[in-house]
Amino acid sequence: MVHKSGFVNIIGNPNVGKSTLMNALVGEKLSIITPKAQTTRHRILGIVNHDDYQIVFSDTLGILKPAYELQSSMMDFVKSALDDADILIYMVEVGEKELKNEGFFEKIINSKIPVILLLNKIDTSSQEEVEEKVQYWKEKVPNALVFVISALERFNVDSLFEKIIELLPEAPAYYPKDQLTDKPERFFVNEKIREKILIHYKKEIPYSVEVETEEFTEEEHIVRIRSVIMVERETQKGIIIGHKGAAIKRVGAESRKDLEKFFEKKVFIELYVKVNKNWRSDKIQLKRFGYNQK
Repeated sequence: MVHKSGFVNIIGNPNVGKSTLMNALVGEKLSIITPKAQTTRHRILGIVNHDDYQIVFSDTLGILKPAYELQSSMMDFVKSALDDADILIYMVEVGEKELKNEGFFEKIINSKIPVILLLNKIDTSSQEEVEEKVQYWKEKVPNALVFVISALERFNVDSLFEKIIELLPEAPAYYPKDQLTDKPERFFVNEKIREKILIHYKKEIPYSVEVETEEFTEEEHIVRIRSVIMVERETQKGIIIGHKGAAIKRVGAESRKDLEKFFEKKVFIELYVKVNKNWRSDKIQLKRFGYNQK
C-alpha cells in the first residue's frame, strides 16, 4: 500500500487566519487565536494521521520586518518553514496585496515545491471583489493553485484538505501515528495563559509578556500547574496583577477553564508575576524561552 507523508507549512502576513486554518485542518485547538497581531510566536506542528498518510501542518507567525531581537528570532521560524516544506500554503485575505517582506515573496514565487495560495475571509466580501482578487493573485503568483476559503466558517476547507493529500509525496510517517503535535504539555499551558493576556490587556503589555510553567504534575484526576508571567518592568507587573489581584485572577480562571477542556480533567493553576528586564532583547533569555535557535 502506498503511504504519503509531508510537511505542509502555512505562511502569510499577521492576522490572515493561519492559526484558525491549522486548527480547522487538525481538528484541535493547538494554536491560540486573538484579534491582535503577533499572537503566534512559535512554529507549531499539528499532525494528522491516517492509515494511508501523515500530514504535518506547521503554523507560523505572521511575516513582518523585525523591530527588536525577539521578532528577529521569530522570523527564523518562518525561514525554516520555507526551507523544509513539501507543500507551501501562502495565505492572504481579501484586500491584501503583498507580503510585508519582499524577500519571502520572491522565495514563494520561485518555489520548486507545490504552492497553494489561499484567499481567506471571503465571507466578508462580495462575489465581484473575490473574483477580482482571485485573478490578481493568479497573475501575482503564477506558480500557485488558488483556493478561496473561509477558515472561520470552514468553507472549502475539506476541498483544500483533499488537494493537500493529492499533492503529498510518497514517504513513510515522520512521527508516531498517535502523535498530535511536537510541543510538550507545558507549551500549551504557556500559550493558553498568554492568549488570555493578549485578550484582556492593552497596548504594549501583551507583547512584553512571556510565560514559563515551572511545575506541571499530572495525576489521575487533576493536573497541578505553577506558571510565572514575566514582564519587562515593575509598572507592567502591577498592571498584570490588577487592583487587589482581580486581573490576574481572571487570567487564571479563564486559562483553567480552557485547560480543563484540553487535558480533559480538573486543573489547579497558580500564577505569579516576575520582572525579567529587557528579556525581548536578550539573546540568552530568548534561547531559554525557545526562540533563538542559532
